[in-house]
Order: sequence, then C-alpha cells, then structure tokens
Amino acid sequence: MKRWITASLFPAVIAIMCGGSALAQDTAMTISDDADSILQITTDTPGDLDMTMALARLDTQLRREFEIEAEQTAVGLLDMNTGRLAMLRADTMLYAASIPKITILLTYFQAHPQDTQPIDDATRHELGLMIKRSDNALAAKYSQALGFQAIADVLTSPQYQLYDPLRGGGLWMGKHYAKGGDRNRDPLAGESHAATVRQLLRYYLMLEQGKLVNPPTSKIMREIFESPDIQHLNSKIVLGLAGRDVQIIRKSGTWSDWYGDSAVITGNDGRHYILAVLTHTPAPPRNDPDQDTPSAIGNEYIVALSQRIDDWAINGFKGEAPPPTPATQPEAN
Repeated sequence: MKRWITASLFPAVIAIMCGGSALAQDTAMTISDDADSILQITTDTPGDLDMTMALARLDTQLRREFEIEAEQTAVGLLDMNTGRLAMLRADTMLYAASIPKITILLTYFQAHPQDTQPIDDATRHELGLMIKRSDNALAAKYSQALGFQAIADVLTSPQYQLYDPLRGGGLWMGKHYAKGGDRNRDPLAGESHAATVRQLLRYYLMLEQGKLVNPPTSKIMREIFESPDIQHLNSKIVLGLAGRDVQIIRKSGTWSDWYGDSAVITGNDGRHYILAVLTHTPAPPRNDPDQDTPSAIGNEYIVALSQRIDDWAINGFKGEAPPPTPATQPEAN
C-alpha cells in the first residue's frame, strides 16, 4: 500500500520556499495562562523563510549521510520563544504508527473535561502508560470505549481541525492498536494511523497554550505526558538528547520501517520548541531487529537531527544549525 500522499493544493515546495512571519509570544514551560494567545498555526500558515531554508539544508546534510531520499522525511519545528516556524513537507501524510495515540488522549478528555469530571489516579496512570510506554492494550481499551466516530469527530471538528481532507489530511486514528477487526481509514491516504508534521505541531502548540478542551484539561493532559513515575522509551528524540539539560514530553511511533517522533523540548536555559519528525526508510535494521531499539536508518536520522536541532536552539535558532559536536553516541536501553 502506498503510504505517502501530498495535498495538491499545498505542494511540498510551498512549505519549503514560502516565507511568512509567525507572531511571537513569551511561553513558559507550563500551560499558558492566556488561552487566547495570538501564536497559532493554521492549515495554510507558511514557515519563516530563513529558518525553513536552514532546516532544509540540515535535512539535506543528514539525508546524504544516511542515504535517505527527500520524500522519505518530513520535519516541523516551532520556536515557542519567538513564534518562528519551519516545515519541510508540512502536509505530506505518513503512516505514523503509535503517534496517533495522542488523539485517543484528546478524545478521552473531550468527553471528560477536567473542570467538571476530575480524573482518578488509575485512569491517569493508564493514560500515562499509553503515552510514555506506548502500551497497545491500554490504547485499544480506550479507543474501543470511545469509538472511531468519536475520535474522527474530534479530529475534524472546527475547534481543532487536526484532520482536514482539503488541506493535506493530518492526524488520524482508525484502528485499535494490536487488534484486528474493522478499520476506519482516513479519506485521503487510506491509512489507519497517520499524521502530518503541521498537525503535530498544532496539537502540541494547543496543548502548551491550554487550548485542548480547556486550560484545566490541557494542564492534566500535559501532566500525563510528563508522568514522572513512568520512564520514556529510550529512542529517537529522547535518545538523541540524553544527558542534556532538557525536559521532554513526547509521543513516538515505530512500525516496520516507519519511524516518527514528536516532542516539546524545554531547556533550563529557556529554550522551548516543538519538533515533529516523520520518516519512512525502507531498509533492514543494522543491528537489533527489535523495533523498540533504535537501530534502523530512520531512528539514526531522528537521533542525529534532534541533536543538531537542540544545538541550534541553544543559539536561539540564529543562522544555520551548528555542525555536529564530537560526542559519545548514547546507547538505548
């Protein structure tokens, strides 16, 4: 099955070449007190030209290193301190494996807003395992309880517009994880689990601004992403930034040769940005065939990209991404 589809209305060259200015705001690590913040990404917001071209050059360097074709990666980057936005193949849909579990989380809380229906400790822990350990059984438990239609309704609602078939698609969840049975495939690509980097950036931006459901609910959702009692899967962005002075909330996904990650990264020096990466690198794993071990080219690309992006963030995303610094490659657990 073909896993890629690009909206004809918004070809990749537009996302790479068009310039535009995103409005800036001061954003702390925690939920914004201003739910009406002016910083936003719409279904047709262009990227900052200089930042996008610098990101494109970094992507090209890494793809050459790992022998990856241009159409095999999609990258989105938002600097929360300045509002500068850069996207490569912003509206190209890619099979996203476990990343769309974030849509189950949103749909659950859309039905259980935290200003009226406080969450119990057991449910909080289960949702934390679904996000941080990517527990398939728990994801299926909640998606089956909610139903495909409820999830689709939330994703396509005017409130969020996280999936728009007229604007490249976006986030989609149409199969219960690790379960057979019926599927609700997305209208564009026919995928059961899919994403675009634009819509991943939008999801996390709304989370940071307190706009997912309402501010109290966004706060609880962010706490579930944090879940300090649950360890991250040590792969992709988390592996790349191991040992650095950063706090990460993220959802990653891996299936076969599809690798993706999406995260909000906050440094003790004040750097605060959202990074979304999707890849399809059809090559055999180099080391361990276990899909949780970052041994395939897609994982290696994401590890290297996250390191270079974070070095760039330390410099305030000025100019070009700095060259790689010699360091011992972190090991996966």
